[in-house]
Amino acid sequence: MRNAVTVRDARQTMGDMVLSATAVPPFVLIVAVSFIIALCAQIAIPLPFTPVPLSGSTLGVLFAGALLGSRRGSMAVALYLAEGASGLPFFAGGAAGFIHFAGPTGGYLIGFLPAAYVAGRLAEAGWDKTPFKAFMMMLVGSAVILAMGLLGLARFVPSAHLLSMGLYPFLPGDAAKACIAAALLPGGRALLGARASGRRP
Repeated sequence: MRNAVTVRDARQTMGDMVLSATAVPPFVLIVAVSFIIALCAQIAIPLPFTPVPLSGSTLGVLFAGALLGSRRGSMAVALYLAEGASGLPFFAGGAAGFIHFAGPTGGYLIGFLPAAYVAGRLAEAGWDKTPFKAFMMMLVGSAVILAMGLLGLARFVPSAHLLSMGLYPFLPGDAAKACIAAALLPGGRALLGARASGRRP
C-alpha cells in the first residue's frame, strides 16, 4: 500500500494537489492559468534587431505545464492561444489575432503547446521536486520553444542571422526563468505536500 501511495504522489502535480484539497473544478483552474499566461505575456520588451520580443509568456507557459501536468497544462496553453487568436490582447505586449501564427513569432507561439506538454510530463515524473531538476525541466521546455521558434523565424530572416535574431538574445532570459523555477517549484510542492499530509487520516 505504501508503494502505491508513493507512486501516486510522485505522479501528482501541484495542480492535482490543489484540486484534491479544494472544491475548485478543473476547468476553472485551466481557465485561470490561461489568464495568468496572458498576464505574463504583457511583460514584453521589443528588441530593435529582431521581430521577436523578450516576453514573460514563456515563463507562464512552462509553469502551466509544471503546475498542471501534461494534459491540463496543454489545455491551459491551448486555451491561451485560442484566446489570443480570437482577438483578445493576450499575446506578447498586448498583441492579438490569428495573423501572429503566420508571422515571425508564429513558431514560438506554436511551440508553447509541446513545451507545456513536455514540462508537464517531466513534472509528473518528479522533476519539480528538486531545484536542479526544476531548473533542467525549464531549460528543456525552453529548448522546445526555441527550436519551434527558429523553424518559423527562418522564413523571415536570413539564415546567417537566424541564431543572432532568434536564439542568442533569449538564452539569458531563459536561464533566469529556469532559476525562478528552481527557487519556487520545489518549495511550493513541498508546502502543498505537507498540507495534504496533514489532512490525511
